[in-house]
Amino acid sequence: MASYGVATVIIRVSGDATNQTADELIRRGKIAGALCKPSLFWPGSVELDFGGLRCNASGRSIMPINSIHWFRKGLRLHDNPALLEAARGSQTLRCVYFLDPWFAGASNRGINRWRFLLQCLEDLDSSLRKLNSCLFVIRGQPANIFPRLFKEWKVSRLTFECDSEPFGKERDAAIKKLASEAGVEVITKISHTLYDLDRIMELNSSQPPLTYKRFQTLVSSMEPPEPPLEPLTRELLGNCVTPVSENHKERYGVPLLDELGFDTESLAPAVWPGGESEALMRLERHLGPDSTAAWQENFERPKMNSSPLLASPLGLSPYLRFGCLSCRLFYYKLTELFKKVKNGSPSISLYDKLLWREFFYTAASNNPRFDRMEGNPICIRIPWDRNPEALAKWAEAKTGFPWIDAIMTQLRQEGWIHHLARHAVACFLTRGDLWISWEEGMKVFEELLLDADWSVNAGSWLCHSCSSFFQQFFHCYCPVGFGRRIDPNGDFIRRYLPILQDFPAKYIYDPWNAPEEVQRAAKCVIGVDYPKPMVNHAEASRLNIERMRQIYQQLSRYRGLSLLATVPSNHMEVVSVSEAQGAAVPPTCRRTQSSTSSHRVRREQPGPSRPKYRGTRHRHALNHRTSPYTTQSNLTENGHEFAVPQQPGRLFWPIGGGAGKRETEAEHNGCHGDDGPSTSSSALKAQVDKKRREDGEGVAFSS
Repeated sequence: MASYGVATVIIRVSGDATNQTADELIRRGKIAGALCKPSLFWPGSVELDFGGLRCNASGRSIMPINSIHWFRKGLRLHDNPALLEAARGSQTLRCVYFLDPWFAGASNRGINRWRFLLQCLEDLDSSLRKLNSCLFVIRGQPANIFPRLFKEWKVSRLTFECDSEPFGKERDAAIKKLASEAGVEVITKISHTLYDLDRIMELNSSQPPLTYKRFQTLVSSMEPPEPPLEPLTRELLGNCVTPVSENHKERYGVPLLDELGFDTESLAPAVWPGGESEALMRLERHLGPDSTAAWQENFERPKMNSSPLLASPLGLSPYLRFGCLSCRLFYYKLTELFKKVKNGSPSISLYDKLLWREFFYTAASNNPRFDRMEGNPICIRIPWDRNPEALAKWAEAKTGFPWIDAIMTQLRQEGWIHHLARHAVACFLTRGDLWISWEEGMKVFEELLLDADWSVNAGSWLCHSCSSFFQQFFHCYCPVGFGRRIDPNGDFIRRYLPILQDFPAKYIYDPWNAPEEVQRAAKCVIGVDYPKPMVNHAEASRLNIERMRQIYQQLSRYRGLSLLATVPSNHMEVVSVSEAQGAAVPPTCRRTQSSTSSHRVRREQPGPSRPKYRGTRHRHALNHRTSPYTTQSNLTENGHEFAVPQQPGRLFWPIGGGAGKRETEAEHNGCHGDDGPSTSSSALKAQVDKKRREDGEGVAFSS
């Protein structure tokens, strides 16, 4: 028999028993086991759950359970514990999604991101309708709308998925307060991350781990993630219903893109269709049904060619970002695949793609300035240049470097680029060539990249700019040689820059070096039909490496005060690019005598503007809108102080600043022209890779 003085005993009964007293039900043995708890509405009373009605111990009805489930990121029915809680024992269930006016009108989300989101909502609504329910898309701020909904729908329970990001926490705390004032029970569940991030920080002295190696150590000591839960079904809904008005579509339907002000006439078909249904089909193709083939295709290193750079029908990153696919389901499907193929227990490195995502979520969890340089305790303050013109050329694919421009064209057209491509364009914008703040690149990705979310996007840009997490600033991607090594024939460039499609492979990565007759034969004259390179990469990268060296030198608490010495004097990346640009290569990497802020990179002036290569100016160059919860940081060209991050132990430098593994890694990961890496760097590749894994210094966007 249930003890009415205990708040954790669950009682499950059939709906036809709601008019019988609790004593009669217990006596007749109709209680299958389940819960009673103190009433939220009648102090001193005890509630029992009777098929959607709250009852006291005598069986008298207190009030029906009318639930709202609030969808945010977890746009799915499978493995959604908060949604299952909303349905449990409820008489009515309404699933809502808020189109926040700030998100819709004031944020810089591009058309591909909006299309993906609306397709996710349409798919979610379709899945709910199969359960005789539907989705309520509500226009307005949650804090303004919820009080009215609580009264109008007589709500007694609100459920939603936990949000680990600082502004999400702030928003949710405000909603919980409103719910408490209205007498609404709030239930939240963790399901967007594999682990409880607060527990990770608790194991790390209440601080987020700031190296990936430390993060791996912490999660290795924890229990495996919770297994995924079953999806919501009609059986689980039971007698629960969703009240729908006749004008539901007009009031709560999913809007169209043109209703949001987008021009859709010239919009190409989606390369990444949004929604849970598409995500689950991709997962099935990604990890099965042929286990061996799936393993080889996804986890054995493929031969490098242009195809990895193209969007894959098996790609999952946008679906994980919007919560169309459960990360826990992916985790356990991956584990099952490994056990089938390898007949053993997987190491934690198998889950790297998921764990890098968790790492950035953890690092950002209690840091509202994670996406800013100023005021960010884990970010090195670097005096970046303000150059709106250069930023616009980068964002609009007009740099004059075909490899960079093809990547940025793919990003704008499709909303996705390969992680190696992300590394290349991020390095080019920041410490490699243009010396522009990572914050500006982050904002462009936020606009265009389907899988960009606040924590992972900011964390990745912090890495690639060497502002945090990753410190090998001498590892610089060549905008000519790096792409050539991946796709020697230039098929990727031909696909996204058709103006260059008739160039021979010899010149497609550096068309400015092609003889004039070759350019005319290709129907593309450099400086007329396609821009000249906007920067001399050999000179710019050399000066920027020196800038970074001086910045790190001022962080006197770290070792490695002569880090430029770790870059070989005949640095292959510099040689290959200098030759490609026809520039002379000095025998050594020259050190400048001026201060860091006095460095200026000499940029080539492009030829006169011609109509053949004219485009719309990048409207988000330096005027991105910001969240109402944040303030725009004011960047200045000079006068930055150098902030020492709170946990200096996360920087790892070789004692004495000598060469060796650092040198070979810079050699291996830089650009090497047509011939690939040098013999010495190839011989030491295994050692370098092992060291990188041990230190946890690698960088990865979610992919």
